[in-house]
Amino acid sequence: MSEQKGYTQYFDGVEAVLKKVRETQSPNIEKAAEIVAEAIAKDGLIHVFGAGHSNLLAEEISFRAGTLVPVNHISDISISGTVNVVRSSFMERLEGTGSVIFDHLRAGPQDAFIVISNSGRNATPIEIARDAKATGHKVVALTSVTYSTSQPSRHPSGKLLLEYADVVVDNCGNVGDVCVFYPGMVQGLGPTSTVAGAYAIHAIMVQAVFNLKGMGVEPPVFLSGNFDKGMDFNETYLSRYWSRMRNW
Repeated sequence: MSEQKGYTQYFDGVEAVLKKVRETQSPNIEKAAEIVAEAIAKDGLIHVFGAGHSNLLAEEISFRAGTLVPVNHISDISISGTVNVVRSSFMERLEGTGSVIFDHLRAGPQDAFIVISNSGRNATPIEIARDAKATGHKVVALTSVTYSTSQPSRHPSGKLLLEYADVVVDNCGNVGDVCVFYPGMVQGLGPTSTVAGAYAIHAIMVQAVFNLKGMGVEPPVFLSGNFDKGMDFNETYLSRYWSRMRNW
């Protein structure tokens, strides 16, 4: 039998992670969806933050066809990981940065937060979750529980992101965020946190829409702007939330 190819090992690794997310995280996904639906039913926003590659997941559900409209992507160029990626990896570890970002948001009392960090140990996501919780907001953390609990926090408090969450959704990834190993290489291969994170966070959003329908609330959901008159359909939502969104 020929040696298994690298990409098929990656497929197997990702499929195993997604299977684990589905088998173990359904209760947490349902609880997270309840938080999202309750906030939106009260005309609140869902503030979503991730630094570095976790920023991709915050962007994934922001201003997207088939997703809820009032999702405020908390974006800061200094830590987004999109520009000056090396610098941003250090900035997200800097104590105080998360509190500055949180204060600048001026979140409404009815708003909720989703904070994303695979390792869960850096200062900025920890502080955003901490400050949100301290001011009475519900917090959902999307993280790797295995990775987070394998290393100490980088925040002076000694706390991890998951310790400030009302609900923790585990992306079920491995330490180091890899699932493939080549003999003789120290580095692992094949990150899973983005694939599994998108899988989980879209599941939360979809379930939240179902919850809103069950509550008798019409869910504000974007239609594809690439349909004829799609943006005309969306304009009512844009006008409704425009003044409160920080990244539109």
